[in-house]
Amino acid sequence: MSEHFDVAVLGMGPGGEVAAARLLKAGKKVAVFERELIGGECAYWACIPSKTVLRPPEARTEVQRAAGVSGAEVNWQETAKYRDSMIRDLNDQAQVDGYADEGAVVIKDEARITGPGQIQAGDREVTAEHIIIATGSDSVIPPLEGLDQITAWTNRETYTASTLPGRAVIIGGSAVGVETATFLARFGVKVTLVHRGERLIDREDARVGELAHQYLQEAGIDIRLGTSAARARRTGTDSIIELETRNGEPVGEVAADVVIFGTGRKPRTEGLGFEHAGVKLGDHGEVQVDEHCRAGDNTWAIGDVTGIMPFTHVAKYQGRIAADAILGRPHAATYGGIPRVVFADPEIAAAGLTHEQAESRGIRTAAAELDLAKAIARPWTYEQDPRGHLGLLADTDAKVLIGAWAVGPMAGEWIHHASLAIRTRLPIDTLLDQVAQFPTYHEAYQVALEKLDLH
Repeated sequence: MSEHFDVAVLGMGPGGEVAAARLLKAGKKVAVFERELIGGECAYWACIPSKTVLRPPEARTEVQRAAGVSGAEVNWQETAKYRDSMIRDLNDQAQVDGYADEGAVVIKDEARITGPGQIQAGDREVTAEHIIIATGSDSVIPPLEGLDQITAWTNRETYTASTLPGRAVIIGGSAVGVETATFLARFGVKVTLVHRGERLIDREDARVGELAHQYLQEAGIDIRLGTSAARARRTGTDSIIELETRNGEPVGEVAADVVIFGTGRKPRTEGLGFEHAGVKLGDHGEVQVDEHCRAGDNTWAIGDVTGIMPFTHVAKYQGRIAADAILGRPHAATYGGIPRVVFADPEIAAAGLTHEQAESRGIRTAAAELDLAKAIARPWTYEQDPRGHLGLLADTDAKVLIGAWAVGPMAGEWIHHASLAIRTRLPIDTLLDQVAQFPTYHEAYQVALEKLDLH
């Protein structure tokens, strides 16, 4: 005999957690399904552990660059111990108990949709008025001859490692690759970063990739652009990657203790019966949704599984959107200006459109770039030989900001000034009238805005 609920949430990563909490608070009868750990990829194998282990070397860099202070050293054993506490030692019992205390029925099994409003999880059958799909995504390791011979890691092995390798090859120069290279190099690992593109972090403006390249090289990372892994093999204890250009020409090989794949993720939809709820999948397996995250009749999808913006903060936002629609207070999701941060050293942040994206939409633009050390005081009070750049992109007809990027200390914090301006389409005249605290990095916006030629 099946149990009936108001809402069933399939997947309890950050998006699923936000939706479930909102619905429980509103008094709904909720069942939550999680095949692994409540908290999902982010809490145990990605965002939380990665940012935790990136912080100690960042702090050491801050000490090394500040005047009149010295002696900071990183300790991997202590860092790993704290990381393990942050990821709850891969134990979610407290979260299971917490949701049960809030009135949810927690089912620790993979859920499969068997019909409209019908779910099967193991030997348990459940029906629900509404279903929220929040099944996330899986790491993608591209086909590679000899893959089974080498020690291959994804983010999961990397960010739960008890012992760090002496040498690592990282395949992929996106945000994951750049963060992973930063982390490992700062802990003394010899890192080679292989990227098939012509620049790092190629979702952003070219200048961002240039600056990221510069700072990674300064950290001692060997960067190979326009290069792909052709084959793999093991020689003794070495994992060997044979390299080739985009045209298939051999360009040598690199040996390491581990090969880490930061080659993207794919929505986790296969074999879960979503078609039985009228859900349609896109070309990359993503669940197609409308502006309210509706995927079908009384069926919703949030987070990575939608393929819209695979960020934790977007999953949480979509969790609010879907829950509010179910609760009868719908409001459409908008994705303009949402920040994108790479926690490198220094941080890399962006929001809104790139110049290339704006050009493809036929928008007349004006751009400005600022070397922070030449424009404001805060970089000099923060560190010796200060680092940092800010780029702005404006719509010259509408006189609003449409894009921004920043590379510098704490950029992930002060990019939100631009993010809010882009999302709300604040007039540039209004932004120019803002008064920033002295001395802060936010002052850079005033100087950069005045450099824009809006005529």
